[in-house]
Amino acid sequence: MKITEIALERLRLPLDPPFHAAPAPEEELRHEFDTVLVRVHTDEGVTGISSGDTMDGFDAYRHLFLGTDPLDIANQVRTIETANFHGASYWPLEAAFWDIFGQVTGQPVAALFGNASKRLPAYASTAEPRSPGARAESALALQAHGFRAMKIRMDRTRLREGMEAVRRTREAVGADFEIMVDLDQSWRAAGDVEAATDLVRTRKIVAELGDLGVFWVENPLPYPDLPGYKRLRADIPHVRIAAGGLHRSVPELLRSLELDALDVYQMDVVRSIGMLRTRTLAELALLKHRHYTPRTWSNGIGLLANLHVAAGVGGGPYFEVPFDPPGWTPHRRDFMLAEPLDIDTDGFLTVPQRPGLGIELDEQAVRRWRAE
Repeated sequence: MKITEIALERLRLPLDPPFHAAPAPEEELRHEFDTVLVRVHTDEGVTGISSGDTMDGFDAYRHLFLGTDPLDIANQVRTIETANFHGASYWPLEAAFWDIFGQVTGQPVAALFGNASKRLPAYASTAEPRSPGARAESALALQAHGFRAMKIRMDRTRLREGMEAVRRTREAVGADFEIMVDLDQSWRAAGDVEAATDLVRTRKIVAELGDLGVFWVENPLPYPDLPGYKRLRADIPHVRIAAGGLHRSVPELLRSLELDALDVYQMDVVRSIGMLRTRTLAELALLKHRHYTPRTWSNGIGLLANLHVAAGVGGGPYFEVPFDPPGWTPHRRDFMLAEPLDIDTDGFLTVPQRPGLGIELDEQAVRRWRAE
């Protein structure tokens, strides 16, 4: 099998009302949702589909893949890594190769990754900054929808308000509903040069969240501060520490495992280090009796790619589902899919059992929202 064409389609969905994605400043509302659809065509008529990152600058590297076999996954991953070294990130391409692999073998990609689970318990991952009362009210709606857990983002410039939102949410949903908190300190949006809170203040925040029964605290420190992560785990042992969702360095993630710096590893397979590398590190984390549950904030296709890897290796204990109505809904997130992804009545997200990643595009929506 040979790759004959790699097509990128840039889609743009207008957002009305706009969406405020934390940690962006309040004035930076998203009025559009941009998505890049990747289609890898082959000489045997099999097409792999994926999405999840911008693929900016890929035209300079397309020739490295044309004429090669998409099923040579290890060599394809090494080639992607050489291209990534020069700036951009092309992990959606690997996901398309796995989609082809699954179609050729007649198996869901999760089966190729181990088939440990057919479905995973989901948590609702929220993003918009809201008042404590409004966030608690939204938590009740998520609970009624079927979720058993949720994640709240805390703005480092409004920590007291964020803490009160967690407190009010805990009072609203009770002790049996799990709450995760993202401090958003590990990485920065482009142009954000403000310093993270220091270790002493972060330790106090994490300890207070622990007293509220928070299941894990995510991204409490910048990625390079592995000694700080270790200190947090040692000083506050009743709170799990999570990170790694957008970390793009395999050696540094291996170092995290060697130092036992995290309880929860979160590599996003279309944004961080790809599917093959994530499987290796996820299995190492699981062998060390730590958790792997990926970050999934891209779109429905990126969500599916992460679901197949997490279910394949036996990730958990919860799987992230971006869901924060009315600003962020399955219909907005998955506008390019024939059917938006949603949890079942038990609060689980089920792996599609179709060959490949199980992607069914809404071609009419793709045509309608294609950006010029």
